[in-house]
Amino acid sequence: MDNTIITVVSDNGAGGEGGPNGSVNENKIANGVPDDLTEDMAMLDELGGTKSYGHYPNGWAMAFNAPFKMWKRYSFNGGTCDPRVISWPAGIKARGETRDQYHHAVDLVPTLLDCLGIELPEEVKGYTQHPIEGVSMRYSFDTGSIPTAKHTQFYSVLGSRGIWHDGWKAVTTHPTLSGWSHFPDDTWELYNTMEDRAELHDLAAQEPGKLAELVGLWFHEVGAHQAFPLDGRSAVEIITNPRPQLAPPRNRYMYRPGGTEVPESVAVSIRGRSYSIGALVDLPGPDAAGVLFSHGGRFGGHALYIKDNRLHYVYNFLGSQERRISATEHLPAGRDLLLAASFDKDGEDPPGTAHGTLSLYYGERKVGEGRIRTQPGKFSVAGEGLNIDRDGGDAVTDDYPGTRPWAFTGGRIERVVIDVSGTAFVDLEREAAAMLSRE
Repeated sequence: MDNTIITVVSDNGAGGEGGPNGSVNENKIANGVPDDLTEDMAMLDELGGTKSYGHYPNGWAMAFNAPFKMWKRYSFNGGTCDPRVISWPAGIKARGETRDQYHHAVDLVPTLLDCLGIELPEEVKGYTQHPIEGVSMRYSFDTGSIPTAKHTQFYSVLGSRGIWHDGWKAVTTHPTLSGWSHFPDDTWELYNTMEDRAELHDLAAQEPGKLAELVGLWFHEVGAHQAFPLDGRSAVEIITNPRPQLAPPRNRYMYRPGGTEVPESVAVSIRGRSYSIGALVDLPGPDAAGVLFSHGGRFGGHALYIKDNRLHYVYNFLGSQERRISATEHLPAGRDLLLAASFDKDGEDPPGTAHGTLSLYYGERKVGEGRIRTQPGKFSVAGEGLNIDRDGGDAVTDDYPGTRPWAFTGGRIERVVIDVSGTAFVDLEREAAAMLSRE
């Protein structure tokens, strides 16, 4: 349709496209600086803000963890030590003080139970309960100098292993997420963390007896707390391994308003396939506005919404480009109206990135269309899910009318149905690689 409104909000070069029509911008080089480099330099000012994705390279992770070494997914202090703030005005007399006792996240539940005066039952509905791992931290609230009540804590994450016991710590140098898995070939290091919290001085050669004691204790703790088997798989192997789901995938999903956010792992998947989104609504007049459907957020997602008495659809590709398509006609008024967006896939370039035409409909009447592409991986490794009648978190687009959570008003949503009977993108390894490329 010649009068369809198609807007490219931003394009940072993902996928190799240039301007809104895929052409090269005439202003590609200004003042001798390539346009792409200018955009990258401008993004430096956004680091740490709402427009930057909360992930960074290993080098920055290690720098931020200094003086501790390594980072998340390792058992060195750089991967396990975090600040903890406890506030309980009615139960803690101390104010603004610090504590040095050693504790772990598993101690939070025992602490809460202790503060509430609740004893964990030994049996629930005829089932014997395993003892809770951890100890209460309440003893330290008003007595800063008292020795720690915790004596042992083991670690096991992605093949990396470690154990702390009365100030001594043994830790392996296992390469996590590598798929290597040769656990007997790991080197164990030994540190006296009471004197060397940064784990700079490996005492394994000087204290072989202490090291053997801690390694043996690690096997005891892991067995007692059912932490075997060890997992040395690669990231691709972990991501592509099917996990149990509450409901099997299907071709048609129905969602109703008023519910909680649906996690992406169990929500409808539109990746690499044709799809249609239809909202059945009642619109008494021209005042309807807000989000009908949203899935994902600022760094990848799509949404169907009403603004200025017209239907709009936006696809946010990896947070780098928004393709926004707007209807060319005002919305009708009435009951049981069908407002829909339908994507007809006609190819992939590169493989896994679907291209095609997105059409908007009022009932059976087409009121807009435009070209979009859809990303091969999930919208986020651990981000927003699917919402009906609002966008509950970080907005898919800044174009929503109103304010957070951009709830739908001026009408009633009966239900939203998504049909994904088109051929699915099933190359899980490629999908995993696409997800990891942004990490």
